[in-house]
Amino acid sequence: MRIPKYMILLILIFISGCWDRMEMNDIAFVTATGLDLAENGNIICYLQIAAPTSSKGGMSGGESSNNQNSYVIFAEGKTGNEVHQKLQKKSSHSLFYSHRSVVFISERLARHGTEDLLDIFTHDPRNRLKAYIMVVKDGDGKNERKMESLLKQIPSEVSKELQLSGDDVAVTLRDFFISSDSEGVHPVVGLIEPELGAIQSHKQIYRVAGTAFFKDYKLSGFLDGDETLAFMWVTDKLKFGRITTNLPHVSGDVGMMLIHTKGKIITQTEQDSVHFKIKLEGQGSLVENTTALDINDPNNLKLIKKTLEDTAKKQVQDFLAKIQKKYKVDSVGFGQEIYKNSPDKWALLKNEWDTQFAEADISVEVHLKLNGAGMVHSSFYE
Repeated sequence: MRIPKYMILLILIFISGCWDRMEMNDIAFVTATGLDLAENGNIICYLQIAAPTSSKGGMSGGESSNNQNSYVIFAEGKTGNEVHQKLQKKSSHSLFYSHRSVVFISERLARHGTEDLLDIFTHDPRNRLKAYIMVVKDGDGKNERKMESLLKQIPSEVSKELQLSGDDVAVTLRDFFISSDSEGVHPVVGLIEPELGAIQSHKQIYRVAGTAFFKDYKLSGFLDGDETLAFMWVTDKLKFGRITTNLPHVSGDVGMMLIHTKGKIITQTEQDSVHFKIKLEGQGSLVENTTALDINDPNNLKLIKKTLEDTAKKQVQDFLAKIQKKYKVDSVGFGQEIYKNSPDKWALLKNEWDTQFAEADISVEVHLKLNGAGMVHSSFYE
């Protein structure tokens, strides 16, 4: 008797089953990773793992954290593969990385170089390139287990906070790799640092502190909050921000909340030089006034607008001087603008762009629009 082909197919479906299925109870969900450099040059990797609802502590090789929803395990090794094997042996469940939301890299590891270490993220399909990447400022660098403390204190929901943030740098692993391999731009990532004053590491508080910029997969320097705002504005990534300034010959400050911003870079290439014009626009309302000025007076409002524009311009110029003159790192992507608009010109400048960028002429224009004084009028003390 000849069996029909469709019957053979049905038989194969029923007898095959899900032979490679992995039960949920057999998986350890990694939600965050911390990478550090040991004194002997080895890599230390910390994993924050989501704890089962029935679990009240960590598993083998880990310690229970203050966050009852997760625990931390760590291992040390010479290569990423070696570290992963040691971490897997410390967990009775199979490590699952697809739910990882953030990767923290210590300052000393970032300065040492990350190319070989981060290479594993691009070749191992278990890794999720949508995870955010941040540098952790070491401070005094004396606490060898500072990264473990960070993972215990910072919840994995930090990625959601970065997505909602409008004035912090939010860079994924994918973004970092694309910038590193792109023409005329160097990558940046978010920066997190410990608050000063904590005596016990488990009570340490961390905060987003600005931006870390890289060159050739090595950390070059940092941008503070004002410099980060300038960077975000110039690269047209700023969603909102604040500008505070002192008025000339007037005691007190005024502050503006930017709610609509726009940044544009205009490239002008000539025979022997390159010029860039940065045009920045912003709209918002005044949210602070500690002066005695009557903001309802149009002349006073005009003075405030001009002073805020000058302050914003100076803030951007200081940021540009830092990356252009001090570090010679094109984190904005001025070279990329040349590459897009004048590829022939870029072919001539590419190999010496670090030197050319340091000498490039960059002008800045800032135009602000005050939509009103909001809840701010004259000084509270009048």
